[in-house]
Amino acid sequence: MSNIPVKVRDFLHNNGLEALEFEPGSTPTVKAAAEKIGVPEGQIAKSILFKGKDDCFRLVVAAGDVKIKSGMLKRLTGVKHSMATAEETRSATGFLPGGVCPFGIQDTAVQILIDTSLFDYPLVYPAAGTDGTGVPVSPDLLESITLGSRVTVTEKD
Repeated sequence: MSNIPVKVRDFLHNNGLEALEFEPGSTPTVKAAAEKIGVPEGQIAKSILFKGKDDCFRLVVAAGDVKIKSGMLKRLTGVKHSMATAEETRSATGFLPGGVCPFGIQDTAVQILIDTSLFDYPLVYPAAGTDGTGVPVSPDLLESITLGSRVTVTEKD
């Protein structure tokens, strides 16, 4: 039986995508997910929720091998941000850290930002709402189906 939330399963199905599923808790970090899926860390699409001083939530989806720069996020949005707490993340997205994804949250007030770092790869692997999943998807399709905005808020280490 799948542990993927129904809203994510439906969203993936409606967009012709299928999640890779592993044992629960096996892909909560970029490093663990890359090892489990067998791809470089950069192909893991990490999804991190930020809360702006304007009380807006923004989900940054970026390559796993880059750092999200708060200064770049501030220049983009005009407001300072901090990383959302686990409770804020669960409340805003329905997902816990380690399984946060941009799928199935289009009806929320969360703004989805797709970082240009993902476009270095033909396929990337965001989670599917759990810490034991990955979804193979092209960055272009990810941007399109999530209604995300393409931005640059990262730098390589």
